[in-house]
Amino acid sequence: MDTSSRRELADWIKREARALGFALVGITTAEPFLEAEQRALAWLREGRQGEMAWLTPQRMRLAARPTELLPGARSVIVVGASYRQEPETAPAAAGPLGRIARYAGGEDYHDLLRARMAVLVDRLTHHLGVRPRTRLFVDSSPLLEREAAARAGLGFYGKNSMLLSPGGSYTLLGAIVTDLELEPDTPVVKDCGQCRLCLDACPTGALYDGHAVDATRCLSYLTIELRGPIPTELRPALGNWIFGCDVCQEVCPYNRGRGPLPLDGLRARPSPGPQPALIPLLELDQARFSALFRGSPVKRAKRRGLVRNVAVALGNSGDPAAVPALVRALADPEPLVRGHVAWALGRLSGGQAVSALRGALALEVDPWVRAELAAALRAAQRVP
Repeated sequence: MDTSSRRELADWIKREARALGFALVGITTAEPFLEAEQRALAWLREGRQGEMAWLTPQRMRLAARPTELLPGARSVIVVGASYRQEPETAPAAAGPLGRIARYAGGEDYHDLLRARMAVLVDRLTHHLGVRPRTRLFVDSSPLLEREAAARAGLGFYGKNSMLLSPGGSYTLLGAIVTDLELEPDTPVVKDCGQCRLCLDACPTGALYDGHAVDATRCLSYLTIELRGPIPTELRPALGNWIFGCDVCQEVCPYNRGRGPLPLDGLRARPSPGPQPALIPLLELDQARFSALFRGSPVKRAKRRGLVRNVAVALGNSGDPAAVPALVRALADPEPLVRGHVAWALGRLSGGQAVSALRGALALEVDPWVRAELAAALRAAQRVP
C-alpha cells in the first residue's frame, strides 16, 4: 500500500471512529515502546504496584510489544471516549455524602468501548472487502495504551501521569492492533512546564518523578485494587472518596472550560449518583450491592471493599449522625469491614461509640479486628 493509500485509509478510519462517538482517534506504528517498558520495569522494581500481582515484568515486556500481542501487526489505532460530566451538584440528602470517580458513574467502560471498537472493525471489513487481522485492548489486556495514545498524537503525559489532550484528561482509551499498514500520526511534543497543581493537590503525595504514580499511596488504588486494610496513616486522606479519585484531574488547567461530551453510557447514573449518601451504602448486603452496581465499574471493589471505604469516609465526615449506623455495622460479617468501622467510631468518639466499641471488643475473635477495636477505643476515650 503506497503512502497516499495508507493516508486515505487512516482518514477513513478516523471519520468512522468519530461517527461512533469517540472523541479522540489517532494511529501509530506497531514498533515496541522500549523507553516506556524501561520506566514500567523500574516502577515494578521499586514496588510501586502494591498488591497488583498481575503486573509482572513479563507482562510489562509483552505490553510494550504490539507485534508479540498480534504477530504481523503493523499499526495501532487508538481511540478515546470522553467521560467528562457536568459540574456536580450535591444532592439534597440527609447525612454525609461520598464521592465516586467520574469514570465509574456510568456503565462499565471495558464492555462499552470494546463493543464500539468491534463495530469499527466490522465497518472497516465492509469497506475493505476483507477482514483485517486485529486484536482489541481496553485496559484489562496487556498493552501500554497511554503510551500508544501519546505516540499516536492524541496528547502528552501530564505530571499526574494522565494523557492530556486539548479536550482535557477525562478520557478512556482503547486500542486496535492490526496488520494493516496505516499512515501514523505525529506525537505531540509538549509538557506541563512549571505547573505543579496536581502534585500539590494529591492528598497522599502519590505523584512523583514528574509523570508517575506510586500506586501504594494513590486513592484510586487504595479504594479499588487494595483488598486488605487501608493503611491507618492514609485513611484520613481519603476524605469522602469511596471509589477512585479525581483530585489531580479536577485541578488540572486542561480540564477547565468545555470539553467533548461524554460517550453515551458513560454519563453518571441517577442512582447511586456521583455523590451518594454514605449511610445507606454502609448497610448494603451482598444482594443489594450486586443489584445497585450491576454493570458498573464499582463492582470491582466488591461489597467488602466498598463498605470498607464507606466506613472510612464516615469516620472522616465528623458527623455524629453516622454513629448509630456504624454501631450496627460492628456486626458486619466481614472482618475487613468491622475493623474499619471501629476506626471510624474512634474518630467520631462519643458515649455511644465508646460503649459499642467496648462491647464489640469483648466479643471479637479476629486478632486484626481486635487490634483495630482496641485502638479505636483508646481514640474514642481520648487516651494518649
